[in-house]
Amino acid sequence: MSQSQQLHELLGEGSEINIVCHNNPDPDCLASALALGRIAAAAGIDEQQILYSGDISHQQNRAFVNLLDIDLEPFEPATLQNRQPDSLLAFVDHSIPGQNNAVPPETDVDIVIDHHPAEDIDARFVDHRAELGAAATILTEYVRTLDIDLDADLATALLFAIRSDTLDFLRGATATDYDAAGYLHESADQEMIRQLSTPSISGGTLDAISTAIDNRIINGAVLISHVGRTTERDALPQAVDYLVRLEGVQTAIVFGLVDDTIQISARSPDARVNVGNVLNETFDDVGSGGGHHDVAGGEIPLGIFADYTSDDTQLLEMVEQIITARLFAELNLSEETGE
Repeated sequence: MSQSQQLHELLGEGSEINIVCHNNPDPDCLASALALGRIAAAAGIDEQQILYSGDISHQQNRAFVNLLDIDLEPFEPATLQNRQPDSLLAFVDHSIPGQNNAVPPETDVDIVIDHHPAEDIDARFVDHRAELGAAATILTEYVRTLDIDLDADLATALLFAIRSDTLDFLRGATATDYDAAGYLHESADQEMIRQLSTPSISGGTLDAISTAIDNRIINGAVLISHVGRTTERDALPQAVDYLVRLEGVQTAIVFGLVDDTIQISARSPDARVNVGNVLNETFDDVGSGGGHHDVAGGEIPLGIFADYTSDDTQLLEMVEQIITARLFAELNLSEETGE
């Protein structure tokens, strides 16, 4: 029995499904959730929710939700506590309870569909393909093999997700990703793809990127910077995507204060550096970090830092010193820096 058939059979046992996105979901996660909902409906599940934690703050992600009219609900632990016996719990684009999601650890999960590096995934149905460029590629395969109705919205969501997660097929794209995109292309709304690809940028995001440019320090081929305090969480990946293009830079890491956390975003086209491992090893004892070898992120609760001082300037100085020192140590860099 194929994986798509196994999934369809499991869905046939349920009366409802809760599809949980990872924190601050991106197009790949959102499109995968939308597709799984369509597959669940075809299997006879009318009661379904797409749940998320954090924010949908990136201008592209907001446009994605609005243009495709994706129905989302904030995740509440009570939702899982009050589940019926035949209610199914699914993760898309992430895999472990309590890691990059608000689901309590040790929660039983029914369905996991993911392409991020992970170990010890435990669920009744697991499709984990770390070699693929996007989770949406896996869902496209299911839509195709199960003959799910592929309307313009679903095709557009999945195609844009694959393009987004592979940086227009420049990062981690495989023949399978290309094949999925080719299948989706004819049914997708190309004008909507264009709109999603060129969203407006907020003043707060522009300010954060500017701050990251000003605060950059370079050690060899490694650039580290921060955006200060910002309400624009998704300005960090946009800043690091910009800075990693600087001549001579092979690894870029940007952090910043967002609410009561330190958010971190990293990029590295350098095959010798696995930034997912770097962030995990550097901050595993105080927070969480991980991702792919070339794209990664992390989050650290401010905790004792916030208790120590209410002065944001002093707080940022402390955070900058400690985060930079830890990264230098993990990357075996000296304290001497360039710009």
